[in-house]
Amino acid sequence: MDEGDRLAERFEEHRARLRAVAYRMLGSSSEADDAVQDAWLRVSRAGAGGVDDLGAWLTTVVARVCLNMLRTRAHRREDPLDGRADPTAGGDPEQEAVLADSVGLALLVVLDTLTPSERIAFVLHDMFAVPFDEIGPMIDRSPAAARQLASRARRRVRGETAVPDADLVRQRRVVDAFLAASRGGDFEALVAVLDPEVALHADAAVGPTPAPVVLRGARSVAKGAFLASARARFTQPALVNGSVGLVMAPRGRLSLVLGFAIADGRITAIDIIADPDRLRGLHLAVLDA
Repeated sequence: MDEGDRLAERFEEHRARLRAVAYRMLGSSSEADDAVQDAWLRVSRAGAGGVDDLGAWLTTVVARVCLNMLRTRAHRREDPLDGRADPTAGGDPEQEAVLADSVGLALLVVLDTLTPSERIAFVLHDMFAVPFDEIGPMIDRSPAAARQLASRARRRVRGETAVPDADLVRQRRVVDAFLAASRGGDFEALVAVLDPEVALHADAAVGPTPAPVVLRGARSVAKGAFLASARARFTQPALVNGSVGLVMAPRGRLSLVLGFAIADGRITAIDIIADPDRLRGLHLAVLDA
């Protein structure tokens, strides 16, 4: 076996971990595959002579590829939200849903609000235990600066709640019931979790009409929710401005948020947000399991 074949074999031994790293950094299965493939092309050209810890070195290469991709994405931040309302557009939506669920879709959404350097530092340290001594050079920062970036990212991921923990538990119970009924196609269970006078407001970006949508009454709102039931598999609970809401993110990209008003164990109002400017103004964080 020549040196090139041996390097290819060793790379394959690390591929699964490298893809996991790339997926958590990029939030997209196809982009993660592209990043790993780009890393392999770089490695195959450079060779690995003199590399003692191949796994760590490959992680560094993948991280730098992902950092470049994230920085490119940040430069065109106004573009990615376009067309995201259709979860089946492009790629393999079923695979993306499974991957996002395994990582935590809400986490992917919150990670997407971080700067590229924050995201790299947080993912590598908190998820893959890479030391800050190694992370710093990847992002052209000192180890201390990399530690600060990860700490800042960690605070944003965890967020701050607007209500006491006990209220969050009650909110979560109601929102989980709403989501379960939507996913399961249980119309009566959906009606049961809605206040009889519930009002739903959807901004114009939600579609399908060019104007905002307003629905009133439990059965009317439940019917509207059923029309969008295909989106439910790309939806998970998250903290939205400190309260329990739902985020939808096909292919790991935030496209829609549901905010809820809840009283006496039922949903009294739903605000559906898809307008890019409104989405960028939301403070999102991950809910504790």
